[in-house]
Amino acid sequence: MAEVEGTCDARFEAVREALAASLDDKDVGASVAVYLGDEPVVDLWGGYFDEARTRPWETDTITCVFSTTKTMAALTALSLADRGVIDLDAPVATYWPEFGALGKDKVLVRHVLGHTAGLPTWEKPVRTEQLYDWSLMTRLLAEQAPSSPPGEVGAYHAVTQGFLIGEIVRRATGRTFATFFAEEVAGPLGADFQLSVPPEDDHRVSPIIPAPTRAPEIVAAGPGNPPIPAETANTEAWRRADIPSANGFGNARSVAAVQSVLANGGEARGVRLLSAAGCERVLEEQFSGQDEVFGGRMRYGMGYSVQGRTCSWGGWGGSLVLVDLDARLTVAYVMNQMLEESALGDDRGLGMVFAAYEGVS
Repeated sequence: MAEVEGTCDARFEAVREALAASLDDKDVGASVAVYLGDEPVVDLWGGYFDEARTRPWETDTITCVFSTTKTMAALTALSLADRGVIDLDAPVATYWPEFGALGKDKVLVRHVLGHTAGLPTWEKPVRTEQLYDWSLMTRLLAEQAPSSPPGEVGAYHAVTQGFLIGEIVRRATGRTFATFFAEEVAGPLGADFQLSVPPEDDHRVSPIIPAPTRAPEIVAAGPGNPPIPAETANTEAWRRADIPSANGFGNARSVAAVQSVLANGGEARGVRLLSAAGCERVLEEQFSGQDEVFGGRMRYGMGYSVQGRTCSWGGWGGSLVLVDLDARLTVAYVMNQMLEESALGDDRGLGMVFAAYEGVS
């Protein structure tokens, strides 16, 4: 069985076994973390930093988690709403006046969080490298008409959501999303999760390994606008960018450290990001039905998929975080080997979640 390093409470030995089994099977390098309230009960990692398996995955290894980054953007928005800096029920144009053009004056902040803003992609063709031009990407969204009435149609805003939330944050706080998140969320929590990775951390960024095969529905969906080949995540330009929907870098420990705030009434490690009532807002249903992008049924809360009293989201290729507000449980899984077994990923992260529940049952 694969060697796994780190710490694990005896109650959660099933999580260690799940990670070891995954490393013996489909994973190259990976990490898993579990918080129970404010207590880290699992912090494990193993496998290799690189596809050639020449270097071990270390305690401080980080990698691109793609759309798991969205949970950081959503939590940031929820914390600002709790402070009264933004209003989730206000029009986006309240903070970003030019956004209100072409019928978007009725797009509310919560529509952005719930993937019902009618801006699931850019209507004009966009090149991958243009994602690094924040002013261009946000201007194009402001100049675009919504593809559906605001608040009515669920359509996953795969990349646009981060620019929308990020521009609201920038207009409301005067700081870029990456800066605000670093100074007001990750920094105070001591979480090693970052957008706009500095050059001094490049040496510990594990390159993502593209999926060896693609599910038919992913192939049929086409390359997207803009097309983002998986290897893009391994470029310096991607690491330096600020794309709050897709280019966060971290490991399971850092993802769980931030998201455990929701499982612990808004406070973690003595830092209060939002009130208990503010945490509850994550569960407010924004859409339930057929998502036009995924082609399947989704139930969106405020920036997360919600089921009962749990909220979760994952990243392209397999990373995942789940928060159970009743069990006060947070589970995160981050890896470098991408898999694309369906439009919603694969079952490795879910296996870690099931194993974690064994520890609280």
